[in-house]
Amino acid sequence: MALLIVEATTAEELDAAFAAAAAQHADALMDVGDPLTVIQEAPRVIALAAKYHLPASYLFRSQAAAGGLVVYGPDGSDLMRRAGDYVDKILKGTKPSDLPVERPTKFALVINMKTAKALGLTVPPSLLVRADEVIE
Repeated sequence: MALLIVEATTAEELDAAFAAAAAQHADALMDVGDPLTVIQEAPRVIALAAKYHLPASYLFRSQAAAGGLVVYGPDGSDLMRRAGDYVDKILKGTKPSDLPVERPTKFALVINMKTAKALGLTVPPSLLVRADEVIE
């Protein structure tokens, strides 16, 4: 397996990055989840993955709901709950600098079957059973 790296640091570079991945015969895409691809241009990234027929992995459930193939990443609801605990501690007087940095502890696997079918992919039943959510 070879790892191809294509970069897009601006919205204008997205088309060229996907074209470069296709020209290099990429078999799949892993979106590493920066603000450009998750927040600003998520629908466009998902559309470009479909255009170039690239199975893609994302970090957040919202990307699978918007048409991305698969998500394995931190559970957003759990992150928000834990952030609430931090806010509570700060409001009760704890200095933010005294709070430890925590990593996500709960992850979710979400599979979008509609996208899998559009890409001509068969998702193994063993993977479907492990999924936290399957979008039909």
